[in-house]
Amino acid sequence: MLVLGLMGSPRKKGNTEFLLSSFMNEFEKAGVRTHVIEIAKKNIMPCMEYSVCEKKGTCPIDDDMNEIYPLFHEADIIILATPIFFYNAPAQTKALIDRSQTLWARKYRLKLTDPGRKNRRGFLLALGATKGANLFEGMKLTSKYFFDAVGAGFEGSLTYRSIEKRGDMESHPTASDDIREAVQKLLTPYIGRKTILFICRENACRSQMASAFARYIAGDKIDALNGGSTPVDAINPLMVEAMQEKEIDMGFRKPKSIEQALSKEKPDIIITMGCGEECPFVPGAKTENWDLPDPAGKSIEFMRSVRDEIEKRVIELTDKL
Repeated sequence: MLVLGLMGSPRKKGNTEFLLSSFMNEFEKAGVRTHVIEIAKKNIMPCMEYSVCEKKGTCPIDDDMNEIYPLFHEADIIILATPIFFYNAPAQTKALIDRSQTLWARKYRLKLTDPGRKNRRGFLLALGATKGANLFEGMKLTSKYFFDAVGAGFEGSLTYRSIEKRGDMESHPTASDDIREAVQKLLTPYIGRKTILFICRENACRSQMASAFARYIAGDKIDALNGGSTPVDAINPLMVEAMQEKEIDMGFRKPKSIEQALSKEKPDIIITMGCGEECPFVPGAKTENWDLPDPAGKSIEFMRSVRDEIEKRVIELTDKL
């Protein structure tokens, strides 16, 4: 499980950073993996409205958004933390929000569904210096549509007025209790999920499809990981095409090693699909082998048959859980 934090303030060691850090610390206390993106430190160009994303589902701008898009798809919970500048986010954060149009286009123009969309949650942390009654209304509306674009339901917010001097959040009388309550509420739907690691040889076809189906069909029951014993450089384009026929988005995925997958979380179940002698032993993890042929180098028809068999087995696995 991954909680992704977006630090939207350009100010170092300010109130926004304190608020987000406190929020992420609560997740870490619960044993959850976290990652924070400091937006102001990233090279993120503003949207130039080239409209390439509307047709191809990719953005032609070559900058740090290319490393952020995969994290949006990997995350289970996304936390957006920002100060209020003129009733909305700072320019750096707004650039990231605008560039999420690429993910919006994949869903609403290309009709592809990110496997994690059904169970991903988004939450807003915002603070402002004034007391205005409508101080956060613009940011909440922006957040609602930003979270929809990145495939997350807008689960709520914590907002604080009259926060201006350094240390104001640290001395806030209710912030600690607010944070604990919000984190507990966000984590509750994920309690009891089984972590399942799907592995094959190249991590380009079978294990990628299996983890995507597991997340799409049973993301409320399964935290799906994937890896390969000898990962290749890129996922198989025929696999991407076959999954698109199921309207499942395999964009922004890259093969990874079994070691990389295991470094993220300890699995409860390991399902192998032909990784040979390289398949790992993890104490306490149940191991199951799915004897599935490798579709690499085969026809699209062969890929479809393997895809359908994997989907069937994931459904059977879900029923057992």
